[in-house]
Amino acid sequence: MRVERLAAEALPAGTDQPKPGSTAWFDRFCAGYRVEPLAELPGEEELAALHADCDKALRELSEAGLVWRYGDRIEDAHRQRLDHELAVLSGKRISAYFLIVWDFVNEARKRGIPATARGSGVGTMVGYTLGLSHACPVRYGLLFERFTDPDRSEYPDIDIDLCQDGRAEILEYVREKYGYVAQIITFGTMKARAAIRDVGRVHELPLAQVDRICKLIGGELGVTIEQALEREKELKELQDEDEQIREVIATAQKLEGITRHSGVHAAGLVIATQPLENLVPLATNRSQGSRDVLVTQWDGPTVEKMGLLKMDFLGLTTLSIIERCRQLVRETLPPEAIAAAVPDAPEGRDPLDLDHIDLADRRVLDVFARADTAGTFQFESEGMRNLLLQMKPDRLEDLVAANALFRPGPMALIGTYCDRKHGREATPQVHEIVDRHTADTHGIMVYQEQVMQIVHELGDVPLREAYTLIKAISKKSRKTINAAKQRFLAGSQEKGLSKVQATRLFSLIEEFAGYGFNKSHSVGYTLLAYQTAYLKTYFPVQYMAAVLTYAADNTDKLVHYVDECGRVKLPGDRAGIEVGPPDIDRSGVRFHVVFDPDEEHASANGHIRFGLSAVKGVGEKAVRAILEARSEGGPFRSLWDFCRRVPLQVVNRTAIDALIKSGAFDRVHGQDQRAAMLQALEPAIKAGQRAAADRESGQASLLFGATDESGTEEEADQDLPSVPPWTPSELLAHEKEALGFFATSHPLDDHRELLQRFGNVTVEQLKKLPADTEVVLGALLGGLRTTRTRKGRNPGQKMAIVQLEDRTDRIEGVLFADAYAEYEAALDRGAVLFFTGRVDRRREDPNLVVGKVIGVAEAEAKLSRRLRIHLDGTSAVAVAGNVLGEDLERLRDLLDQHRHRGSNGRPNGGVEVEFRIELDDMTVTAGANGSRAPIDDAIRHEIDELLGARGHCEYIGPPPPGPR
Repeated sequence: MRVERLAAEALPAGTDQPKPGSTAWFDRFCAGYRVEPLAELPGEEELAALHADCDKALRELSEAGLVWRYGDRIEDAHRQRLDHELAVLSGKRISAYFLIVWDFVNEARKRGIPATARGSGVGTMVGYTLGLSHACPVRYGLLFERFTDPDRSEYPDIDIDLCQDGRAEILEYVREKYGYVAQIITFGTMKARAAIRDVGRVHELPLAQVDRICKLIGGELGVTIEQALEREKELKELQDEDEQIREVIATAQKLEGITRHSGVHAAGLVIATQPLENLVPLATNRSQGSRDVLVTQWDGPTVEKMGLLKMDFLGLTTLSIIERCRQLVRETLPPEAIAAAVPDAPEGRDPLDLDHIDLADRRVLDVFARADTAGTFQFESEGMRNLLLQMKPDRLEDLVAANALFRPGPMALIGTYCDRKHGREATPQVHEIVDRHTADTHGIMVYQEQVMQIVHELGDVPLREAYTLIKAISKKSRKTINAAKQRFLAGSQEKGLSKVQATRLFSLIEEFAGYGFNKSHSVGYTLLAYQTAYLKTYFPVQYMAAVLTYAADNTDKLVHYVDECGRVKLPGDRAGIEVGPPDIDRSGVRFHVVFDPDEEHASANGHIRFGLSAVKGVGEKAVRAILEARSEGGPFRSLWDFCRRVPLQVVNRTAIDALIKSGAFDRVHGQDQRAAMLQALEPAIKAGQRAAADRESGQASLLFGATDESGTEEEADQDLPSVPPWTPSELLAHEKEALGFFATSHPLDDHRELLQRFGNVTVEQLKKLPADTEVVLGALLGGLRTTRTRKGRNPGQKMAIVQLEDRTDRIEGVLFADAYAEYEAALDRGAVLFFTGRVDRRREDPNLVVGKVIGVAEAEAKLSRRLRIHLDGTSAVAVAGNVLGEDLERLRDLLDQHRHRGSNGRPNGGVEVEFRIELDDMTVTAGANGSRAPIDDAIRHEIDELLGARGHCEYIGPPPPGPR
């Protein structure tokens, strides 16, 4: 590889030179270097000169990057670290490797395609100064030795995440520039469950039995059939009792682990200095579409063993979301509104320059502390949210630790970390070296780098050997572990530990190193997560529009994020972002931020509009045609005007039908006119076709002096036919047909309060419950199909499989013959119902075995379990005398009076009574000393009247299912 130094291009007249150390200055400096592949393999002498020049170029770029990153704050530690790394890279002759990575990352930056390193590459000062990574390794205690060292024989690896929208563009750049490039083949092996499924199909084992076996094997990564048989008694019993299952399992074990198919590595590329066919066997693969992709016939590890250069180009959606958000901010907000959005930003600093944001911003950290992390990279799962609520992070280091702890193994230490952080448990003092390196994690060894530093400084073990020890611990290589142990014990005793203390500490090191996380990776991804939280804090509408854009291909995710938009905290202590349906006059291709005509363009204002491409049946060509017509002729005045102006051969009847059903014409004609618009669609299309024909003939006539008067302006203003509007349920059903879900509202919204009171789980919660848990689920009946029973008391009877959904998720339910016969009349598609039953986990996906179906009108009578009386005991209400005590006395008398009115079919005189008392600093729930109440409106009205403004009462259903 050759480095060319180019003369700086002249700046436009009147343009000042960029300020030294600024991003513009660094970009201009980088523009003076061009990396070019060699046309042929050079001789030994020329090769040495090329290596020396690569070393020099890498130093020059890194020195400039040092100024760019630190300005006038360069410390001796920064420069010493950079000098050390450059010396190691030069000695290992891999400066050219860094320059190649810098070349395509720099090209990505020039094209506006975000890129960042992941993994151990984040821990290099050279990578930081070149802009490959964005975490200062000195500040965060990241080790270069985790990446490479002089004695390590294997080639280092820098994995690069690219904005997924630009990844293909950069891959093409690399192919065109370096020429000798191929993607890497992968080989898929037959895993335990896949083997069972394939063999079960051949042996015609019933699908239910196959699902049951797979469920018992479990989804743990790398689990084998033999391991599953050892730990699952039920699986062993199935094997022993059923000859067909025994044969399936035996055959599957013989197939387990063999290569099943080949594919293409998602990110890996091989780059060479000569034709690849001279170095590696090649093949073509069409798994990425119709185009042939050149792939190696060796997999990644083999390619690396042969000394070939492998690079990983990974597409990361988060980078795309960040970039889309910044685009939306610049498109929808004026510069002064962008500057005002971040009140504490230094004057003159661009709030969208995410490399220079405040990493101790209280507003951003509060997003994590209150677990408001929907759409926040790495921190939005329910388990991670629970961790955040427990941890209450108030610094970036807490987030780095949370990222590393939230994995199997170290997850057991989360409670200890939080107790020590909040002072509930003292942090033990072991030794000055150990205490110093674990200070940020409250005495817990969370990262591999901590273990390496402790082993190195306390045990006098070189850092490269400390890294070898970590790998040996993970591979349980006792010979290497024991050798390092003896050296560590000797060194630590010299520094003041007793042999017993040193032995105990090494045992802890073995335990922690087994699951210690790569801190470089955790820091890199935590910084990315912090950036997403920053954008969500200060530009929430634009950020959520970007999140929705990249969730659009997954209906479940889209519904989830639309729902989350209603809970997003906005600047000024407001909450909730409106997400409107598509609009032919205001929507773009994708989700966009829209402001009302008189609304101030500020970061706390605006709402999100669905893009027209979200409508099913409306392709990208149709959307582009609509936008072009709107750009040329302004807003559409009516359905007739729309059909006259758009090219109907591109925007066809199916597309317009879907647009009407989605609500895209509501602003023009009104939501209650969707049925009328659909009725008028055929004549409107015919009028549009006549207008198009007239224009064509008019254009031809103009050659002979004729005018283009088609008379279509009158057609644009025709009235819609008078037809009954769709009912709310019909409107929502059509909306779901067009969009895949309900956009303007949800059938459950009208029953939200009842569903919360009488249902005790959501679908999302139900899926996490253990088998046989009894639940009450309020849900929409989305679909139903009937089948016949094959076994049981009366084979051949009708049973039903139902699709149930709420705002959180969807699940399948089963009504066996008896239940289906009893509740068949209630099972109308689109109905909102309560389903009682038990969780069934015999298949891979859980479902609900339905015992009863109850309509919402019957919920209070059939599902009430308690009468909850709400009392206001705050000082503002109960200030004079013992008002609360008097209320409780009168309520007790009232309940005694109604005891004689019967039990409403329930034992012991009706339902239990409980009090929920709102005090100044807490809410207290208490029983009513065994009091019970009938279920009727009379007693409810009497209680409400007795309490007046001081409270009210309501019937509620069963409590949430508790632990088994």
